[in-house]
Amino acid sequence: MNIDLPQSASAKRYLTIGIIILAVGVAIFSALSPRSPTVALEQLSFNQVKQGPLDIYVDSFGEFISREERLLTAPALGKVAEILIRPGTLVTPETVILRLLNPQLTQQVNQAKGTLKQRKAMQAAFEYEQTNARLNYLGRIEDLKAKLEKDELELSVNQRLLDLGTVSKIKLQRAQLAVKQSLSSLEFEQKKYAQFLEMQSYQLTQKQIEVQQQQDKLHLLEKQLAQMSITAGLSGTLQTLEVKLGQSVNLGQSIAKVGSINQLIAKLRLPQRQADQISLGASVIIDTKKGKIPAHISRIESLVTDGSVLAEAILAGPLTQNARPSLPITAKIFLEHKQKATYVKQSPGLRPNSKHNLFVQINEQQLIQREVIFGQLTHDKLLIKSGLNNQETIVANDMRDYQQFSTLAIN
Repeated sequence: MNIDLPQSASAKRYLTIGIIILAVGVAIFSALSPRSPTVALEQLSFNQVKQGPLDIYVDSFGEFISREERLLTAPALGKVAEILIRPGTLVTPETVILRLLNPQLTQQVNQAKGTLKQRKAMQAAFEYEQTNARLNYLGRIEDLKAKLEKDELELSVNQRLLDLGTVSKIKLQRAQLAVKQSLSSLEFEQKKYAQFLEMQSYQLTQKQIEVQQQQDKLHLLEKQLAQMSITAGLSGTLQTLEVKLGQSVNLGQSIAKVGSINQLIAKLRLPQRQADQISLGASVIIDTKKGKIPAHISRIESLVTDGSVLAEAILAGPLTQNARPSLPITAKIFLEHKQKATYVKQSPGLRPNSKHNLFVQINEQQLIQREVIFGQLTHDKLLIKSGLNNQETIVANDMRDYQQFSTLAIN
């Protein structure tokens, strides 16, 4: 049996050298590695992660606008002669905002009045003439009736005399012919009278139409003249005034806009990334700084402007004391209900839909840094997508000075 003692001694020597080198390396690494700092417990505040049912709301902002608006336009050519109220003033439907002046329109009204009087006089004269014509026809008819009666009487006498043999037959025939002619003349005159009455009816209707047309024309002109005093037309406020004193305006030109103040709707700007998730009829909580008003989404536009989508919400509750058109508001719009949501109360520095490195308490003496991804913010609660579990506790303080450390000790 051969024993190689020198080789065994060499192996031990190498092993000893390796252990020494490892120990020196560990010592150097320990000396160079930063030690976990210690933070005082009383300087820390904590938030606990919770899990449970949660309604998800989207934050939005916007303003109140009038539910009823009326654009006031010029009823005719004119010049602004008087301005009675300015934007922001409360108005009723009868409130006169301004008055326009149009001398030509006033002249047209006077001319239309004169023409109407003339047409009515012509109608009265026509009716008088037609009455005389009817009387003339009736007089001729009565004359013919009298002649017919006379001829019939003459025929009756001749008939009796012929029976007595005291008159010739030819005289009787002449009497009969006279009756026939009188009867024919009467029937003809009666037909002419009937046609005259029908024609007279048409002519009278034409005259009445001419009078009515002139009456309507005068009414329209008088209405235009009355409308030269521009009234609000509804209760609310004068929102805009687009003309100045002495300015000339054209027919149909915009003059002012009036909006209601007791009937408002909310005009909201929805975040583009969440607008597609919001449905019509979604409930809304509107905050006016002096109270909250329930509402629901009634309209969502499809056009994206500056990263947001415009929507309108119908108010479903009483207005707050400060509610008025153009009042800035904030709103929370219902998105969905999560039966098992993981969330934490928002603290300074934590932003929705972002990634943060937070310190999580793993026991009474130690904190460990962990990457956490947050989702949406609903009310004051941040949804947790990843990085935290239910019942875990995070440090709510600003820990930016300790970001280079993976763990911290609690003193």
